Amino acid sequence: MKKYFCLFVLSGMLFTVAEAQQPANIAAVSAKINGHPAWIMQGNIYEVNIRQYTPEGTFKAFAKHLDRLKKMGVQTLWFMPLNPISKVDRKGTLGSYYAVSDYTSINPEFGTITDWKQLVNAIHVKGMKVIIDWVPNHTGGDHHWLKEQPDFFVKDANGNAAIAVDWADTRQLDYNNPVMQDSMIACMKYWLAKTGIDGFRCDVAWNVPGAFWSKCISQLKKINNNIFMLAEGDKPYLSRSGFDAVYPWDMFHMMIKVAAGERPAFALDSVKNYADTAFAKNEIQMYFTSNHDENSWNKADYGVFPGAVHAPFAVFTQTMYNGVPEIYSGQEEPVLRPLEFFEKDPIVFDKYLRAPFYKTLLNLRKNNPALSANAAFRKINAGDDKALYAYVREKGSNKVLVILNLSSTEQTVRVTDKRLFGKPYNVFMGIKEPLSGKDWKIEPWGYAVYTYNSTNR
Repeated sequence: MKKYFCLFVLSGMLFTVAEAQQPANIAAVSAKINGHPAWIMQGNIYEVNIRQYTPEGTFKAFAKHLDRLKKMGVQTLWFMPLNPISKVDRKGTLGSYYAVSDYTSINPEFGTITDWKQLVNAIHVKGMKVIIDWVPNHTGGDHHWLKEQPDFFVKDANGNAAIAVDWADTRQLDYNNPVMQDSMIACMKYWLAKTGIDGFRCDVAWNVPGAFWSKCISQLKKINNNIFMLAEGDKPYLSRSGFDAVYPWDMFHMMIKVAAGERPAFALDSVKNYADTAFAKNEIQMYFTSNHDENSWNKADYGVFPGAVHAPFAVFTQTMYNGVPEIYSGQEEPVLRPLEFFEKDPIVFDKYLRAPFYKTLLNLRKNNPALSANAAFRKINAGDDKALYAYVREKGSNKVLVILNLSSTEQTVRVTDKRLFGKPYNVFMGIKEPLSGKDWKIEPWGYAVYTYNSTNR
């Protein structure tokens, strides 16, 4: 009976699904590029904090933003955990999303399972994708497994379920227990088969064994071979265990140092070179300037990339190779404060000052194969490499030139690569302009993005 703790729920549900119509997004034929779902290669990710997104904090209230996000160019919506939150050792009034009390239920804060399925369907109808945050490393302090399956947990010196890391509201799961592993996989299958989601972002994936991930991901792909799997972690074993994408923590931290003037622009190269050798070939990294943790705890992006500093680094995240870009809830407004993690603290959407900027980048990525994750990358010299970071992305007849001033002073730009001369299209200016070996100036924290085709080479 233990082994089928989640499986018995799933098996009954699967029988119903088999008798009825399969979720619309489970494709009969899966398109893959370099082992990844083809849809993510020129895609993007927008992280949704349901609790704070609207005053209501519900799925139904969030649905009203779908048309706006679609218009901005958002492709994949990543929802922070949907599950009920434990009350034992709860932090604050509402608790952490990552202290889960039940893996196969919906947090009543957000609505019902019917509300969720309606939202997923609405997203798919608009041609967008859905991934959900999954918390496999630990449960909350009153997850029902603690009573029903106490052997699923690592024990502390007193024989009680151990706290995970230093998070007092959580309990550490024991991945030496194969029954627990099977139950975890069964719970993940539940969301794929019952609600038709397109994949998972796996929290603290770095503390879960690679052998589990290999087994888990292969089984999930038997339900939908076209899912996207994102690991919170930057350990190379994750990319070799079946994840499509990992976190570029080293690059993010180097970006912060460059933004603060502590390191030169060319310091980004050392991180890129390490990733090129450490990770599996064609591994994708999710580049960002903020996310839920970095916003709430580390002043991103409003503190680490303040004001004009944000833009060139955002362009970098949107145009870097082997990458998929992420935008966090409210960055398009922008929200210039930390969102509360354990209390209600709604985002006020009003001005959408960055929305046109993000729309330009998201649509460029969608429409130009040169920004596909697997498009070629070539660094170029455009002037003082302590301040300027410039590169070319290229695929087939498509080419994109990116020039970033990652400094607080005006810089002189000189492009010497004759292959880039001509009248390329300046994406943000909306015009074709001549590019030759002549010097020109770029403002502090400035950026320029050019596209090339057969008519403007």
